[in-house]
Amino acid sequence: MTNIQDRAPGAPGISARWTSSAKSGVGTALSPACEVWFTVSHGILNEVYYPRVDMACTRDLGLIVTGANGMFSEEKRDTEHWIEPLEDGVPAYRLVNTARNGSYRIEKRIVVDPVRPALLQETTFTPQAGTLQDYRVYALLAPHLVNAGMHNTGWIGDYKGTRMLFASGSDGMSLALASSAPWQACSAGYVGVSDGWQQLKHGGRLEPEYRRAENGNVALTGEIGFSTENDGKTLLVLGFGPSPEEAGYNALASLQAGFEASAEPYVKSWRGWQGGLLALDRKGDRKGEDGPDSYRVSTAVLAAHRPLGFPGPAVASLSIPWGFSKGDEDLGGYHLVWPRDLVETAGGFLAAGAADDALAILSYLRTIQEADGHWPQNAWLDGTAYWGGIQMDETALPILLVDALYREGHLTQEAIEGFAEMILNAATFILRNGPVTGQDRWEEDAGYTPFTLAAEIAGLLAAADLLERCGRAEAAPFARETADCWNEQIERWLYATGTQTCSDFGVDGYYVRVSAPDTADAASPKDGFVPIKNRPPADTQRAEWQIVSPDALALVRFGLRAADDPRMVDTVKIIDATLRRDLPQGPLWRRYNEDGYGEHEDGSPFDGTGVGRSWPLLAGERAHYELAAGRKDTAQKLLATMEASSGPGGLMPEQIWDGPDMPGRELFHGKPAGSAMPLVWAHAEHIKLLRSLRDGAVFDMPPHARKRYIDKKTASPYRSWRFNNKIRSMPAGRKLRIEALAPARIHWSLDGWTTVNDTETTANIFGIHVADLPVDMVKAGAAIDFTFFWSEAGHWENLDFSVRIEPAS
Repeated sequence: MTNIQDRAPGAPGISARWTSSAKSGVGTALSPACEVWFTVSHGILNEVYYPRVDMACTRDLGLIVTGANGMFSEEKRDTEHWIEPLEDGVPAYRLVNTARNGSYRIEKRIVVDPVRPALLQETTFTPQAGTLQDYRVYALLAPHLVNAGMHNTGWIGDYKGTRMLFASGSDGMSLALASSAPWQACSAGYVGVSDGWQQLKHGGRLEPEYRRAENGNVALTGEIGFSTENDGKTLLVLGFGPSPEEAGYNALASLQAGFEASAEPYVKSWRGWQGGLLALDRKGDRKGEDGPDSYRVSTAVLAAHRPLGFPGPAVASLSIPWGFSKGDEDLGGYHLVWPRDLVETAGGFLAAGAADDALAILSYLRTIQEADGHWPQNAWLDGTAYWGGIQMDETALPILLVDALYREGHLTQEAIEGFAEMILNAATFILRNGPVTGQDRWEEDAGYTPFTLAAEIAGLLAAADLLERCGRAEAAPFARETADCWNEQIERWLYATGTQTCSDFGVDGYYVRVSAPDTADAASPKDGFVPIKNRPPADTQRAEWQIVSPDALALVRFGLRAADDPRMVDTVKIIDATLRRDLPQGPLWRRYNEDGYGEHEDGSPFDGTGVGRSWPLLAGERAHYELAAGRKDTAQKLLATMEASSGPGGLMPEQIWDGPDMPGRELFHGKPAGSAMPLVWAHAEHIKLLRSLRDGAVFDMPPHARKRYIDKKTASPYRSWRFNNKIRSMPAGRKLRIEALAPARIHWSLDGWTTVNDTETTANIFGIHVADLPVDMVKAGAAIDFTFFWSEAGHWENLDFSVRIEPAS
C-alpha cells in the first residue's frame, strides 16, 4: 500500500543555493509574447527565468535513475554530456547524456513555446543494459520563485484532471510541471531533509510520498511512467503563471499542442533573424565535429539575453557566478542590466548588421537615464538601480553609441535631435563630475583610469559634434576644450617613470591601472597608493606604480594614442610580462596584477577574496590593439584563441582557469572557470572583432579623438582647476581655467597678494561657472594664488589655493 502523507517534515530545509554558472546553452523564443528564458549546464536545465529575463524561477530540473542492486544515478553527475543546437544560430538544443557505467542514455530536445510561458523538454530514456522495466526514472525540480530559493511552497496537484507538480513563491508567482507519460509516485519535500533526492539516495523509493512542503527550500520529484507503450519517451512541460491555475493551464496547453508545435515556429523565427545579419561566419571554424559556428553562437547569445516584449534591455549573463556557493542574498547575479555591457551589446548588434536591435538599446538607455544625466551602475529591467556606484564610463559610452549609429547611417537628423537632451545631460554629468570616476570599469576603484578617461574624452568630443548637429552649438566649444585639457594630462595622471618596474623591464615608463583621486595631484602616479579590492583585509594596498592593466589599451581603442606610440609599446611590454598567461589555446590576460576576483589557489570559489584569472574578453581587446598596430595576422590568431576558450556549446566564459587541473572542482587548465558563462560582453567583443577583421580596421574606434589628437596633435591652451581636481601645478604658456558649480568671484594674485585681481565666473550651458585667468604669459617659477567669494551665498571660501607655474614640457 502506498504511504502518502499530507505534509513533508524538515521545514524549511537547508539554506538554498543556486547552481553552476558554467552554462552550455541559453535560449528563448524570438517572440514578443515570450516570457521564458532558460539555461543548460551539465546536461540538464538550470535556471529558467519568468516573467522577465532578470527573474530566475528555478535552480535546476534533472533526472535521477534508479535500478537493481541499489543503483542510484544522477544524470548531471554520473553521465557524459554532449550538446548541440538544433541548427546553427538557433538556441534550441539537443542534449545526450550517457551513463558512465554504460547502463543508459538520455536524449533531450529543449525549446520554449513562442506563444505562452512554457518550456518544453522532449525526453527519451534508452537502456543500454537491460530493459525499461529494469529502471525507474524521476524528474527532480528545484523551484526558486522568484530569485529566491527560500519561502517557496511545493505540492502535488492537478489541473483539469491532469496531474502536475506545482510550486509558488512568496509573491504568488507559480510553476507547474506536466508530463505526457503519466506521473507515478510523486513527492514534495524540503531540500536536504525530505526531498526526493534524499529519499531515492537513501531508500531507493519515494516513500512516503509527501503531498505538500510549505514555506521553505523545497524540491518536487515525480517518477515518469516510461513504458514500452511510449518507447521510453515523454514530453515534460514546465509552465509558469501569476497563479497556480494559470501555470497549470499554460503547461497543459503546451503539452496538448506537442513539441513540434512550439519547435517549428521557434526555429523559424531564429533562422529568419540570423538570415538578416551580415555574413561574418568563419567557414570551417568550430563547425561539424569541432562545434557550432562561433559567430552564430555569439549573435544568438546577444539576442537571447533580451526580452522582445520589453524592448531594449539585455542582461549581462543568464548566470550567477559561483552560483553553487551563492544563496538568496545574491538576488541579481549577473541577470541585471549594466549600461556598459549594454552599450557593448549594442556594438555587437551593430557590427553584425542588426541596427534595429542596437537602436532599441539606445532608446531604452534614454528612458532609464537618471535625472542628473548619469546611468545607474546596474539595474533591473525597469531601470531601478541595484548597486549604487558611479562609473563615468557608463555615462560616456551611450553618447558614443549615438555617434556610432549616426556614422553607420542608422540615425536621421530628426532621430538625433530626439536624443539631444540625453546627450546634453550625459555630457553635463561628465563635465560637472569628471574626470575622476567613483568606480573603474571593473567596479572597484575610484580615481583616474585609462579606460574611463578614454571613454570620457571620446564621449565629450562626440557630444560636441552631435550637439552642434542638433542646434546646440553653444555646448561644443567647452566640451572640446575640456576634452583637450583632460587628454593632455593623461600622462601626468597615469604615466609612471623611474620605477623599479621600469628598471626591471628596460622601459622608460608605462601607464598604470589607476591613480587615486587624493594623490593624482602629485608629481607622478608612482607617489600614490591604490586600494586593491577582493583581497584579505591585511593585504589591500599597493603603490600605484606597481599595478598595471590591459585597460591602457583603451587609449588606442578610443583614438587618443597611436598603437606605435613608444609609451603604449612600453606599456604593452609590461602588461605581457605581468599579466599574460600562455594557455593551450594561446595567450590570455588577467585584468590586473593582484586581482582578487576569482577562485582561490586551491580552486575553492570566490567568497569576497580569491585570485583573478584570465579573461577571453581581454584577448579580443588585445586583438583590436594588434589590428590598430597593423598586425592583422596576430589579431587573427587571438580571435582563434578567444574562440577556443569557449565551453561546451560555444559559450564564452568571463574567466578561464589558468592554474593546474583540479578535477574535483571541475577546474581544468585552459578551460572555463567558475565565474559567469556566457558573458554577453565577451560575445559582443567577439562579433566586433570579426567585423573589424573583415573591414581591416577597428570597427568601433570613434574618429573624433584620432583625428584631433593623433592626426592634428591638438593641444590645450588651458589647465582647469576644480574642486574634484585641484591641480597644484601647470606648465607655462597655459591659461588657468577655474571651474565651479556655483557663481563666484575669483580673487587672485600673481605676487603673493601684493596686488590682486577679481574675475567673475560666467555660467555655461552645462551649469558650470567658469573663469579663465590670463596667466599664459607668466614665466615658470611664479605661483597663482586664489580664493572664492560665493556670490549667491555671500561669503568667502576662507581658504586659499595655489597653482605653481612649471617650465613647459
